[in-house]
Amino acid sequence: MTDPAAVNRQMIEEFRATRHAPEGPRGGRPMLLLTTTGARSGRPHTTPMMFVPDGDQLIVIASNMGAPRHPDWYHNLVARPDVTVEVGAETYPATATPLTGAERERVWQQVIAAAPFFTEHQAKTTRLIPLIALTRRSG
Repeated sequence: MTDPAAVNRQMIEEFRATRHAPEGPRGGRPMLLLTTTGARSGRPHTTPMMFVPDGDQLIVIASNMGAPRHPDWYHNLVARPDVTVEVGAETYPATATPLTGAERERVWQQVIAAAPFFTEHQAKTTRLIPLIALTRRSG
């Protein structure tokens, strides 16, 4: 069985090594690195993930591949919403805000249009998959 932590480390290294390439990291797939602060540990944790653009924000999806629990990074950003985003050649501070109600539904339609496999993830679980807006902070 593949070690998920090892896979993430490899993806992070690959992202950072290819982020300045014309096609970007992962051959142009919409990927970013999200660094959260551990809710309990206070330590930084970096996670590679897919995103969907929405105006000036980037949307990340806490699908956890349809598992019954939210991913750890989601719990971290709810506890500490100041995060760091690495996307393309940029690194910047951002605020993470879980979307709710009509705004979440509007963005969910964009997410499944861009990546239909998220409907399969939602079908596997009874929890509502959180969508999180990452909004750039100045300075």
